[in-house]
Amino acid sequence: MSVPVVFHSATRLHDPGPGHPERPERIEAVLAALRAPDLTATVAWVEGRPATRDELERVHAPGYLDAIERLARGGGGALDADTVMSRDSWDAALAAAGAAIGAVEQGIERGSGFGATRPPGHHALADRAMGFCLINNVVVAARHAQRLGKPRVLIVDWDVHHGNGTQALVERDPSIRYVSMHQYPWYPGTGAADERGVGNVFNVPRPPGLARAVYVRDLLAAVDAAVAGWRPDLLLVSAGFDSLAGDPLGGFTLAPEDMAHWTSAFRARVAPAPVVGLLEGGYRLDLLAAGARAHVRALA
Repeated sequence: MSVPVVFHSATRLHDPGPGHPERPERIEAVLAALRAPDLTATVAWVEGRPATRDELERVHAPGYLDAIERLARGGGGALDADTVMSRDSWDAALAAAGAAIGAVEQGIERGSGFGATRPPGHHALADRAMGFCLINNVVVAARHAQRLGKPRVLIVDWDVHHGNGTQALVERDPSIRYVSMHQYPWYPGTGAADERGVGNVFNVPRPPGLARAVYVRDLLAAVDAAVAGWRPDLLLVSAGFDSLAGDPLGGFTLAPEDMAHWTSAFRARVAPAPVVGLLEGGYRLDLLAAGARAHVRALA
């Protein structure tokens, strides 16, 4: 089975400046890895479309969207110490959210999909950018899926940083369940185990440097808890590859094959629900490429 990979050329245009970890080369590394000859039969390329304003306003405050579009159109600038917009960042953000939406549409039709989303999204709040993130792509995707007849959505986030924005956007909505395993304490300081929302949040805070098998086991246990007595209609993976051993922004010890194992295990647990991956972090290009390859292979 081939996996539809949804991309848009504008995701390359967001440029936070020299030396910034979230650099355009990230998306180029992912796309190059997935275009390797040995994946020709595995990947079905799908060009996405920019998200519409209505699709973004299902998640984000209109005034916030106006402000970041205006900042970009004016040439860009810093939103916080980590999050910087360039002139084309608004177009890139629309493209990333649109790739997430397209990946959901493809996944519902074909059983799986992957969205090449950049800039990443899981730190973005309803009215605030942070942590390199402008638009919360995974929640935009979840809301779109619900409009397409998939009311119960499970989001699993294996990025090394807690997806505080995702949690904040869904923690009062029992139709969406959120599972996150992340380094703790670490940026952004959220994601304690006792943060449960309305019983729909399953945080797995873990220190750096544990054995790979511990992280693998503990995330699967949290997913099992999340789906106990609750069958999702769609699984979205916030696929952050900064949890791989050697990433400069994290201290986890995982290998690409662990992400492949998780992906296959998730598919078995939620079948026949579609499984769709969306790119989050990952800041060492070789690891990012290897992780994306492993994840997409397992989606197939």
